[in-house]
Amino acid sequence: MSLDLKGLARDIAERGSLVRVVVAGADGSSPREAGAAMNVWAEGQSGTVGGGALEWEAAARARALLAGGRAAEVMRIALGPALGQCCGGAVTLVAERWDAARLAEAEAAVADAGAVLARPLPGTAGGMPLPVARILARARDRGERPATRIVAGWLVEPVERPAREVWVWGAGHVGRAIVAVLAPLPGFAVTWIDTDAGRFPPAIPAGVAQAVAADPAALAAAAPAAAVHLVLTYSHALDLGICHAVLGRDFGGLGLIGSATKRARFRSRLAALGHPPERIARLVCPIGDPALGKHPQAIAVGVAAALLAGRIGPAAEDGASGAEECAS
Repeated sequence: MSLDLKGLARDIAERGSLVRVVVAGADGSSPREAGAAMNVWAEGQSGTVGGGALEWEAAARARALLAGGRAAEVMRIALGPALGQCCGGAVTLVAERWDAARLAEAEAAVADAGAVLARPLPGTAGGMPLPVARILARARDRGERPATRIVAGWLVEPVERPAREVWVWGAGHVGRAIVAVLAPLPGFAVTWIDTDAGRFPPAIPAGVAQAVAADPAALAAAAPAAAVHLVLTYSHALDLGICHAVLGRDFGGLGLIGSATKRARFRSRLAALGHPPERIARLVCPIGDPALGKHPQAIAVGVAAALLAGRIGPAAEDGASGAEECAS
């Protein structure tokens, strides 16, 4: 998990001042990992640090901080009988007040530090400790991303990287299910394409870019170089054209809905179109997880899991198991 400055900026623009609560550490069993966060304002909140009594307590204290004059608070909360929980662990939460000025300071600091934000916690005096300075130097010079944690009285957090581009080709049943699963996940920027505007549902999930393309292959050739493509149109000819266009340029990953037979036919046709074996080997077909079944939502869950685990991407190999569906 990482600090989402863009999401924070959206909430600040809409709500004004707010308090961000982040899990800075956990001992034993806990409902969320370090880096999980929520934004809290007077009338509501977004995100989660674990739900239940823990989150209720954290939100109440965040609103008290927002109403008062303090800038931050460190909370150590045991997950035991006092909260009506039996996890047996404990979490350390850091609550910080954020507004437009604080956001601007953070963005400037991140630009200098290499996608890591470090700041002193209440009660910490003096300059930046050497262990924190070393973490920032490794982030800046080597691109290392530290885990969210407290180091020598400072909170250190990696900043969320630019969203991963995922282009979903086809607005049929499977396309709709995949977009519905991916849209709320952090770290993905979804573009949804079909040849006919009428194939899309009336409501497009928030944050999803919609495109109508009479010639999908031409649009595929203009996609971002790091985009992951999920090809599941109503036409095998369209699927082949999109795969041909994607393989002819830089891309982040390529998944095709289909059966083992479809995979074999596409490999042969793509080879005949001039693509070398090592490029064709990056085509993942079928997609999804066969253990989950062939229901569109089950396929979508398997595809999302593969994306999160990196099984559809630059290192993915042909022959990955998946759902054997030949149309979306």
